[in-house]
Amino acid sequence: MKLRVIFRAVRPFFSAIAVIATATALVAAIYITELGLQWITFLGGVLVAAILAEATRVSRLEWLATLRIAKLSAAKDKLERETQLRKRAEEAIAASKPRLHLIDEVLPIMVAFVDSEGQCQYHNRAFKDWLHLRPDQIRGQHIRKVLGSSVYQETATSVRQSLDGHHVHYERTQKMPDGAVYRLHVEHIPQFGDDGKVSGFFMLINDITSPGDLIKAGVDSNTLAQANDAAEIHALVHEGMTNQDTFVDSFSEQISGQTDVYTIKAAIEKGDFSLYCQLITPLAIDSGEAEHYEILVRLIEEEEGMMPPGAFFPLAEKHGLMPHLDRWVVQHVTEWAANQNAQDEKRKNSLFFINLSSATIGDPGFPEFLQLTLIEFGVPGAALCFEIPNSELSLRPAVVAEFAQKIRQCGCLVAISGFGHDRISFDLIRGFRVEFLKIDGSIIFNILRDPVELAKITAVNRVAKSIGVKTIAELVENEETIARLREVGIDFAQGFGISRPRPLAE
Repeated sequence: MKLRVIFRAVRPFFSAIAVIATATALVAAIYITELGLQWITFLGGVLVAAILAEATRVSRLEWLATLRIAKLSAAKDKLERETQLRKRAEEAIAASKPRLHLIDEVLPIMVAFVDSEGQCQYHNRAFKDWLHLRPDQIRGQHIRKVLGSSVYQETATSVRQSLDGHHVHYERTQKMPDGAVYRLHVEHIPQFGDDGKVSGFFMLINDITSPGDLIKAGVDSNTLAQANDAAEIHALVHEGMTNQDTFVDSFSEQISGQTDVYTIKAAIEKGDFSLYCQLITPLAIDSGEAEHYEILVRLIEEEEGMMPPGAFFPLAEKHGLMPHLDRWVVQHVTEWAANQNAQDEKRKNSLFFINLSSATIGDPGFPEFLQLTLIEFGVPGAALCFEIPNSELSLRPAVVAEFAQKIRQCGCLVAISGFGHDRISFDLIRGFRVEFLKIDGSIIFNILRDPVELAKITAVNRVAKSIGVKTIAELVENEETIARLREVGIDFAQGFGISRPRPLAE
């Protein structure tokens, strides 16, 4: 090992030693010996070659030294810049620590960040305390594992929309292990990277449970029972409803600048809404089935980007205006259908799917209105198919069955939307006829990666076929899902993978 080190140390001097030795031999040959001219010329050539080789080596070493000095200078400049950037970052972090502490430790709103892979990369104390989990059970874990499979299935559609870059907000109820039921307002705020792609989304969860909600859930009823009189009970309930009323009223102010119910009703009567439609296409090739369309209602301000879609529904529900809005939709769709070319073979057998609110399903006057509207515009009832939410069917099966029978007397068809979201039960539709089952998008969303969900839709489709009901897959977003649905035998598909919503007038 020592010899190798010594050799590396003296190796650069070999060329110089060789030049000196050659020069010494040449001088000795000239002055000491009597060599001929040929030998002197040969030794002179060797000397010149040795001198040129040494000069080349020295030049190369100088070039390498210059190159390394330049690299060291560049590295020094880069290190100085990075040091400055780090110093600025440390100053920014120090300045933001009070705000971060506020969000992490003090803010009562639950906050979490979910990356594009669905993993939770950040959470505050409120989020951790609410879920009763340790930090290691949240950070780096998939949101399905953090929230639980049942809650994730309810919110899977919203998660997917957020990762597609949409700002989403909704309300849901949460039942705790002690039996208490809480009402939550959830908001998803997408975050975009420097490349413009979605890097994840912030999930903000706010507990908006009011005493009125706790009464319905059977929670804290003893406190209300201890109230001295009816006025005190009313005050307690009214106080609990304040947050929700404020939330809903804010939408009213965005629509008309007021919170007056008559002003909002006037917006419906004046037609400050626009109808959109989304294609529902048959999956089987050369099936002969017609294409259908789901009708979507949009506030005119929504089209201008002033509101997220559907933001006016809480307002309409609060003031009992959903039956008015549903009738407005039915009237305008029927009028539009009446003005279409009857010879248009492309849409001759097409159906128009119309969603109905809970209030309309319980409205005894709606079937009569529907019959008169169809007669007025000369449109057959078979052109319309009304969607009844599966949640309504589970909560009020008798009311839904009676309503479905009445609209069928008008010639209209019936579809159950969101089928399978909560639980799958075909027993609930035994009392009336249904033409379509719209399988909930949260199930369709997972069929490519969850064999349980795939098995679920396969079983639903098999049973539906046996009782003569056609199936429609909701929230279909890509060709892989379409191909898998074809393999299963699903009849129709709807979603951005098929067609985006467009104005009905088109």
